[in-house]
Amino acid sequence: MKLLSLNVGRAEAVDVAEESKSVSGIDKRPVDGPVRVAAPGPKGVGGSGVAGDAVCNTRHHGGDDQAVYAFAREDLDGWERELGRTLPSGVFGENLTTEGLNVSGALIGERWRIGSEVVLEITSGRIPCLNFQRHLGERGWVKRFTREGAPGAYLRVIRPGEIRAGDPIEIVHRPDHDITVSLAFRATMNEHGLLPRLLAAGEALHPEVLETARKYVSAQG
Repeated sequence: MKLLSLNVGRAEAVDVAEESKSVSGIDKRPVDGPVRVAAPGPKGVGGSGVAGDAVCNTRHHGGDDQAVYAFAREDLDGWERELGRTLPSGVFGENLTTEGLNVSGALIGERWRIGSEVVLEITSGRIPCLNFQRHLGERGWVKRFTREGAPGAYLRVIRPGEIRAGDPIEIVHRPDHDITVSLAFRATMNEHGLLPRLLAAGEALHPEVLETARKYVSAQG
């Protein structure tokens, strides 16, 4: 298991109204590194946890619980076959393109050590937006990505440090529950009956997703 590619994006103009000031950092490109990774601060204030990576809409993106985004190269390869086009590492807006890891099958609260210093903790899956669809140029992409149910993972920074492409990834902690990134994504997006199950992940879950699950359970009486 390793970090195949470390990707950062710079602010660029886009034509999607939902993006603040009509700029986005979704178009991420591989860098050699080393690059520092650290907690960026709370959502709405902090951006990316990866130095040099632009987060332009801090209302919806970035912050401590979405500090780093990871996507498996194996899943990108699957989309290459389905879409019939080349998908370079970073094209989904991921900071970390991994090799040998089932990212969407990882557990909420699972911790990875990357290289010798950095430890990250999984919080949730990525919610697709219209900017993602525009960036890829695929009609109906939000629905297709949602239907696939393999969204990649957002992670918070537990221990800061430097990482670079080629660093080994080691799973150093697996929590005692069965709530995967994929299950949490499905529960949030369109299978709301699964929301009560997410409570087993506790505070490791992204706080917004945890609040959604708690409200759903409360409404059910």
